[in-house]
Amino acid sequence: MKDYCKWVSMGCLAVFAVGCATNGDGNRSTMSANRTSSVKNPPTTLIPREIIFGNPDKAGVQISPDGKRIAYLAPVDGVLNVWVGPVDRPEAAKPVTDDRQRGIRRYFWAFTSHHVMYMQDKGGDENWRVYSVNLKTDKVIDLTPMEKVAARVQGVSHRFPNEILVAVNDRDPKFHDIYRINITTGERVLLRENTEFVSFLTDDDYNVRFGQKSTPDGGMEFLEPDGHAGWKRFTLVGQKDALTTQPFGFDKSGKTLYMVDSRGRNTAALKTIDLASGREKIVGQDSKADIGGLMIHPVEKTIEAYSVNYKRVKWDVLDPAIKRDFRYLESVADGDFNVGSRTLDDKQWIVSYTVDDGPVRYYRYDREKGKAKFLFTNRSSLEQYTLAKMNPVVIKSRDGLDLVSYLTIPASVKRSGIRPAKPLPMVLFVHGGPWGRDSWGYHGYHQWLSNRGYAVLSVNFRASTGFGKDFINAGDKEWSGKMHDDLIDAVNWAVASGVAQEDKVAIMGGSYGGYATLAGLTFTPNVFACGVDIVGPSNLVTLLNTIPPYWAPMIELFTSRVGDHRTEEGRSMLREASPLTFVDRISKPLLIGQGANDPRVKQSEADQIVTAMSSKNIPVTYVLFPDEGHGFRRPENSKSFNAVTEAFLAKNLGGRFEPIGDDFAGSSIKVPNGSDQVPGLGAALSASGK
Repeated sequence: MKDYCKWVSMGCLAVFAVGCATNGDGNRSTMSANRTSSVKNPPTTLIPREIIFGNPDKAGVQISPDGKRIAYLAPVDGVLNVWVGPVDRPEAAKPVTDDRQRGIRRYFWAFTSHHVMYMQDKGGDENWRVYSVNLKTDKVIDLTPMEKVAARVQGVSHRFPNEILVAVNDRDPKFHDIYRINITTGERVLLRENTEFVSFLTDDDYNVRFGQKSTPDGGMEFLEPDGHAGWKRFTLVGQKDALTTQPFGFDKSGKTLYMVDSRGRNTAALKTIDLASGREKIVGQDSKADIGGLMIHPVEKTIEAYSVNYKRVKWDVLDPAIKRDFRYLESVADGDFNVGSRTLDDKQWIVSYTVDDGPVRYYRYDREKGKAKFLFTNRSSLEQYTLAKMNPVVIKSRDGLDLVSYLTIPASVKRSGIRPAKPLPMVLFVHGGPWGRDSWGYHGYHQWLSNRGYAVLSVNFRASTGFGKDFINAGDKEWSGKMHDDLIDAVNWAVASGVAQEDKVAIMGGSYGGYATLAGLTFTPNVFACGVDIVGPSNLVTLLNTIPPYWAPMIELFTSRVGDHRTEEGRSMLREASPLTFVDRISKPLLIGQGANDPRVKQSEADQIVTAMSSKNIPVTYVLFPDEGHGFRRPENSKSFNAVTEAFLAKNLGGRFEPIGDDFAGSSIKVPNGSDQVPGLGAALSASGK
């Protein structure tokens, strides 16, 4: 199953991920008979931060194309690496990589079945390199040994098991050329030079079939080779459909194109296009949600099933050949399941199950026998604790939009339905993007904060993806306007519904969620008791002036949806939407976390608001990580920041907290400003020599 979000190929303005807290390798889960039978700690037990924010035991499970071996991510001396073992004895797996810094999170099997490929950057700079591990020789080759280059895996095909396509921006930092690279020798051959395109679509024969480029209005134009070394237009997608329309692949013959398309409708439908005749056919659609996930046969390339996600993930099966499999897998466990890996002969699947109140469970499914064998969970230590349920709720915005949201109430609290018996302190946890979304399932931050005594609410505000183009487009140029109104409407709902104490609401989030935090404390300073901003922009003009160079080809998309920093009128609008402009309105406690190597939201975004606040004698606590980028990937850093956050929230909301203790060990944490504003922070810094 794959999620064909628009931004997979283009990169989102602010994708937020801190540590492994939301680590769920699938969208479904298990419980019922497959749950642990051990007695759990009572719901009042304080769950250690290490349990939630430390490394998972095992994650990202994949089976080799030939079905003989299994791979997964697991720590080696506290750092995530790739492990490989026999498929029938995963407990015999051994590490095959030797990362000692940030940990590996992105890897896949090559079709040789004796190579593992992985990607890694340095200190969060997102200058990704692609590596090949030969399991026969243990030799590791850096396939993209260039500095300050953001490599992307463009294509992998079973028809060429010893080669992959990699897009590299070494010639021009704005454009990625496509290379064909031998994974055994590292030999590289230029396939297509790029001087104008945001991205390319290639097929299984490694032909470049389409190029994608921005149009001046913020739309997208898709072009195809004209047979004379040039390009001709295939189709034009206007600005209103640009985030919900995208070609993504071909059938086995390469003559039929698969596409998700919202043109002429609201939600993105799944359709096929016969490239010879131009004949189109809709094969999947939903009135409330966009097509989100797909299941495609590994060799035949037929679309077997598709999913949509409104409140929860729902699958529709198109291919009768897998209906029996889906029926059986639905009976294995409760929750949402995900087929994350398949053998080339399609006889074995790796299936993960995700719930909202427990760890991810992994199974190896033998299709011929029709049986799934349990492997392990991703965080076995969670099984001893009573976790909270995540409840989908739909909140009406003031102008009538349906805001699909997720509410978590502490497991220890008495309730009536989904509401607590009496109002609680609440954390409004805002997702990044803004072109992303919150979904149902295990969420480390919801579990951590609810365990400390807070209600936790996450809101899919307008501009969130998955709910149709009208919902996304309603957020255009509304960063401090209606997008923020949606968050305030959700807070008002929580107060009116008896969920939240009106004077005890915090706002917290990363990336766009960090911006929303700063906006909350400047544009609506009386609503929130405090805020936690993680890698959030403070000035939209400087944000757009400092985007990574490889985002430049799609600048029109940003300017049409956020604001145009290239014109005086646009800059004026952006300044009026920037929290930095209204810094003197901040009257509630603020905690800021930032990575020094962040390529998306530069350190200067945090520096400038801290400087402005300090010049006006407004207290602020500033936590900086020299070895992090856009989010805190190293568990040591994630734990240390959340230790600070926990004490900060306890001071301002009154919840429970676990003392900082030794959670700074191994972390690069620096606190340039405001260590005296958080209980125990100064002492912990001194004790750890920070």
